[in-house]
Amino acid sequence: MVDQRSRSSLPHDFATWEPVLRFLRDGGEREQAAHSIRVAGHVGRGSWSLPRRRQSPGFGRAFLADGMRDEMKAVERVRRVLADAGVDDVAFTAEISPAGQTELRLFGRSPAVEPGLGGPHPGTLILVEGAVPRPWLRLPDPVPGAVPAPSADPALLERTLRERLPEAVGATETEIAAAEARLGITLPEELKALYRVTRARWEDWGDDHTAAERECKAVGCELFALEDLYIAEASSRHCLWKFAAMEAVVTPPDAAVQGVVGSPGWIVFGDNGGGDRLAVDLTPGPRGHTGQIIILSHEANIGACLVADSLTDLVMRRRSGRRAGSDGDLPPAVAHVNIRSLPSIEAAAHPGLEVLSIGVWEAEPLSLSPVMELPRLRTLAAYPGTLADPLEIAGLTALEFLELGPEEWRVLLDAGAVPRSLSAAAITVHGTRDPLPIVGLANELLALWNRPQIIQTVLEGDLGPMARGGDGDTDGVSRDRE
Repeated sequence: MVDQRSRSSLPHDFATWEPVLRFLRDGGEREQAAHSIRVAGHVGRGSWSLPRRRQSPGFGRAFLADGMRDEMKAVERVRRVLADAGVDDVAFTAEISPAGQTELRLFGRSPAVEPGLGGPHPGTLILVEGAVPRPWLRLPDPVPGAVPAPSADPALLERTLRERLPEAVGATETEIAAAEARLGITLPEELKALYRVTRARWEDWGDDHTAAERECKAVGCELFALEDLYIAEASSRHCLWKFAAMEAVVTPPDAAVQGVVGSPGWIVFGDNGGGDRLAVDLTPGPRGHTGQIIILSHEANIGACLVADSLTDLVMRRRSGRRAGSDGDLPPAVAHVNIRSLPSIEAAAHPGLEVLSIGVWEAEPLSLSPVMELPRLRTLAAYPGTLADPLEIAGLTALEFLELGPEEWRVLLDAGAVPRSLSAAAITVHGTRDPLPIVGLANELLALWNRPQIIQTVLEGDLGPMARGGDGDTDGVSRDRE
């Protein structure tokens, strides 16, 4: 039975897609004119991917403007419909006969499937509703002996900022108490001292357009307003399963900052101007200080770096000279076996291994026997064709995430050997493989966990004989299939 709600969110009028299909068909090689052609891609509100090779520009020229204009014009109608329907993107595949008869398949978004990475193939399958990768569940370890740095001096901090920002409007004690109630945490004294000098509201600056720049120079970052403070818990650091499952929480014994995704003690108060967030750290690492200043990179999924031993040090331009902790001789929790990294699975195996990634491999396929008894192995990602016997995966009973090629998944499905411990799964597809069998494979996996399927909508229409450009009328009809 087709879920009509899934269908209704798709741009399911053939005429909506006709410019895209004409663009792909009429831009094909002339020798294809005597044969049906198959195309696949995706169109989204913010981006699109169409399988048409652009003409190489001449020396010193950018890609031909006319070609780009034609491509943008072709997708514009679909993008407008997507925006009106509140749909982010739609993947599609089409078969077009020489006479122009066309069968177009649209793949609706399942709530159990994360967005793909710009192509027509499905993204990660969420097999257990609400499941998150294990690193996103890790809380910081307690460090009973942690204390503020000797340099922490709320009085000096406040006095210095008042000298630098004499006209600033500070927060009242009532406003500070309201922020604490909203966050559910007591603000450290240095942070209170800062906001007593300035509450960093744009409306307080009036027509003074240089006030923000002065405040940034005075504090050492782009300061958030008091009401915009937030706790950088793990949930605030969104990451696709495909990448999050490849991370591991590691905090060396000499680390100043804990290697967690987020913490209930990371109070974000500013930005460095490039999208990286500064926070007061109330849950430091074994060698850290309570109240130290850390930075959360927007390019990293996990961990943070030490900036200053205290907020006072940040304001006084005293950066920390301490280095990041070292793992020493401990083997890594995340191991990469490929032609440039570890030379074998034996070299990766140890009791603390959590993530095993097998990449491009030019030798004989590999056996998983060296990692069969490892208690913490939760992620396996294997490049297609690298496993000697995919059925060995059935013995990895602690896996929560598995990424394989279509052929390896087929072996597991046919043998009824898909690990039931999985919370998420991904199908690795390289090149321009037909998305139809991949979607079918994804739906088989989703069905094992009774998860919502990827719904297909089939539209039929007539593009007419091959021609150069132009929007013609269609005599299209549509029908739905699962």
